Order: sequence, then C-alpha cells, then structure tokens
Amino acid sequence: MTEFTLHTVDSAPQEAKARLEGAQQKMGFLPNLFAKMAEAPALLEAYQTLDEIYSRTSLTPAQQQVALLAISSVNGCKFCVAAHTGGAQAAKVPEGDIEKLRELQNPDDPKLNAVARFAKHLVQARGWAKDDEVKAFLEAGFEKQQLLELVIAVSLKTLSNFTNHIAGTPLNEELKSLEWQDPRD
Repeated sequence: MTEFTLHTVDSAPQEAKARLEGAQQKMGFLPNLFAKMAEAPALLEAYQTLDEIYSRTSLTPAQQQVALLAISSVNGCKFCVAAHTGGAQAAKVPEGDIEKLRELQNPDDPKLNAVARFAKHLVQARGWAKDDEVKAFLEAGFEKQQLLELVIAVSLKTLSNFTNHIAGTPLNEELKSLEWQDPRD
C-alpha cells in the first residue's frame, strides 16, 4: 500500500493549514481523515464545504447522521462508521438504531429506516434508483427534496470513504471507543 502522510498543522501544505487549524479548534482534536486529506488541499476543502452544505439540508440532524452512517457501513469504512456513530449519538439517534446500522441492518424507527434504506440503495445502485425504492422513500413521508439531498450524503461519503480506503486512515484515539468491525469480514 502506498503511504500517505498523516499531516499535522505544521507539516500540511500551506493551503490546508487554516482548515486543519479550524477543525482542530472546533472538534478538540484533528481527525485523521482531515490529516490525510490535507495532502490534497482541494479535497479537504471540497469535503469540508460539502459537509457544511449538507448540514443545511432539510433532513434533521438525526436523519443526516443515519444516512452518513448507513453509507459508510455499506462502503466498509471503519473510520467513518466510528465517526458517524459518535455523530449519531450526538444527534440523539436511538442506540438500538445505531447498533442496527453498524450491523448493516436498518433502524426500527420508520423515518430513519427509510433514510438508511434509500441511502444504501443509492450507493448499491450507483445512483440508478429503482422506482419502487423512490416510491417507498416518498411514502415514508419525505419529499423529493430530501430524496435529492441524500445524493449530497452519498457524495460526501464518497469523498471520505474512498480517501480512507486509499490512504489507510488510522482511527483517532478519540474515536477508539466507537471502533467498528465490519460484520462481512
């Protein structure tokens, strides 16, 4: 495997330094994902910008985190599953639903179930959503807007999941208690 630098604020390319500093101040630590993304400052900017845009969608914070956790689990991204487990906890997603997502199942909560199911379907179908899946999502009480906003979630997780797979991103110590083992392994 090709080695990628786990950058610090000091070692990062100049164009990434301010973004790393901001993340470190906001989160209290520097996520290793950002430390790896710093190798390509445009990637780090794209991820952080899209993440901020995604946070402003009409999906609730819990629905946003469920989509990100579902996508990351389907993609087998251990770093992002751990990170979004924490995000889902902060967004008050029921613990049982978080565990189901980590086990590659769908939540019990009907709305969260619809979000997870459709987000995973988008990934697995490579965007070629089947009419019955679209219909099921809309019948769960969502609008076309939210259906399309899940495309943002898939895009966001494509950036991070693929980076983690390519760069071999290690889990931060701060996330160790949320470590995930892919049940398919």
